[in-house]
Amino acid sequence: MAKGQLMFVVAGLMIVLAGGALVYMKDHQRLGEPGVRVADVSIEDEEGNRVGDTSVYLPEVDGFNSKAMEIQSVVYEWLPKDTVYGRRVYQAGDGFWLECNVVLMGADRTSIHQPQYCLPGSGWQIVADEENSLRIGKRKLPVNRIVARKALEAKHGTASNVSVVMLYFFVTKGEWTADHNERMWRQAVEQLTTGVLQRWAYVACFALCHEGREDATTERLLQFLSQAAPEFVELP
Repeated sequence: MAKGQLMFVVAGLMIVLAGGALVYMKDHQRLGEPGVRVADVSIEDEEGNRVGDTSVYLPEVDGFNSKAMEIQSVVYEWLPKDTVYGRRVYQAGDGFWLECNVVLMGADRTSIHQPQYCLPGSGWQIVADEENSLRIGKRKLPVNRIVARKALEAKHGTASNVSVVMLYFFVTKGEWTADHNERMWRQAVEQLTTGVLQRWAYVACFALCHEGREDATTERLLQFLSQAAPEFVELP
């Protein structure tokens, strides 16, 4: 057999073996435990249709009035059907408003996505994308901060720039990261070594603000998360 033919055969065998390994892992994988609290509380879309019998528990927080929100049907229809959601809006006494969203994957890992793709698709221009730190007690945990801007037209016809500040991270039982690639790496290693498919959740909090108020808004979001996260996230 010629050298070129031999290499072709070897490459083919490697592809077959890799495919077989993937099929085996899929058939024998076990779904891990989540790192967020799941409650037996149903969740609905904007039309009042039930889209899930369970939801991620998001707490009431001192100093805020809050309300559980529905899941947009476009999100429910786009993501895998075993995805579990949590969504709640909070408003402080001074009018500061924020929204907290959680997306928890099931057996289909494509539930978890990055806001870097969603925001530009909604007309927002990302102007900052960087890691930040969240302090919870003595812990210092990583979160990622995104600042994006969009020109919105006011009632009188003039346009002004509005910013959205978002803090997000990924969490599963015993693990927390702000880096999407690190999450994927940890998930792959865990599945290969133990057969467990980690059940990751994407947690995001965001608020709108005027241009120039992004740092102050970031601090408000960090303060909120330092209060709220221990109530619904299992800290590593």
